[in-house]
Amino acid sequence: MANYLLTGTAGFIAARVAEYLLDGGHTVLGVDNLDDAYDVRMKDYRLAKLKDVEGFTFQHMDISSKDAVEALGTSGPFDAVINLAARAGVRASVEDPWVYVDTNMIGTLNLLELCRQENILKFVMASTSSIYGGDAPLPTPETADSSRPLQPYAATKKGAEAMCYAFHNLYGIDVSVLRYFTVYGPAGRPNMSMFRFAKWINEGLPVQLFGDGEQTRGFTYIDDIARGTILALKPLGFEILNLGGHETITINDLISMFEEMIGREAEIVQFPPPPAEMLANHADVSKAGQLLGWEPQVSLKEGVSRLLEWYTVERAWVNQIETE
Repeated sequence: MANYLLTGTAGFIAARVAEYLLDGGHTVLGVDNLDDAYDVRMKDYRLAKLKDVEGFTFQHMDISSKDAVEALGTSGPFDAVINLAARAGVRASVEDPWVYVDTNMIGTLNLLELCRQENILKFVMASTSSIYGGDAPLPTPETADSSRPLQPYAATKKGAEAMCYAFHNLYGIDVSVLRYFTVYGPAGRPNMSMFRFAKWINEGLPVQLFGDGEQTRGFTYIDDIARGTILALKPLGFEILNLGGHETITINDLISMFEEMIGREAEIVQFPPPPAEMLANHADVSKAGQLLGWEPQVSLKEGVSRLLEWYTVERAWVNQIETE
């Protein structure tokens, strides 16, 4: 069994990765700064499910602190660092790019330096499909141009990817960079469309639609993403891999799916499209299939059904979660 350092543990993807690792008998040191990028009650909920699990320990800290990350070396040895801590979100990065640089770039550098100092040979990093910019071919392969990010969020992830390669080149650290596309499921980020639609339509609140609704997104269920992340712990040298975004749908059709499953018509309020968002994303995941043996297993309809079942069970508190 292995011992892993997992950052961003209270986050949507990392919390599920932690559950899978612990179920497999591994030990996990989880770290998270529990920031208020979105409603902290959701992070507390995810973390509470982990805290009493055998093999899990938690440390409240910020990876942008060089001294705090360096001190983690005393908790090792670690078989790998899985860096899923990130300041995420396209629109918010336009308003405050500095915090994105701190977490996504400096935080990644601090963790890579920890790997160098402690001889940790494997590093997994969460990147983003936003890195492909506005003119990516569909479905998008990893070889598509990523040199023209449209907003600071993608720019900081591109910088973190480049730093990963530099440490691989200089120190031989084995790196898997995972470009996540749109991920959804129970206890997902409340500022993402899936949670918003579940709450807004269930509660009879206005559904905010940005643009004409004909923009498309490729969605992948959280369990599939968590499995792919763990598969990426294998030795690869240095590889960039798309995970997710395999099943695409327009936002209009997605809203219709929610309406049908919930049994309530949405009250739609339309807003102009944000300039920093892509009109479409759709991942070519063939490389992950070849190198990891990974393929998604949960269909979009099944995944949305599971999300809505979770919302119904947890509704007493989840309907109070802020979606902004």
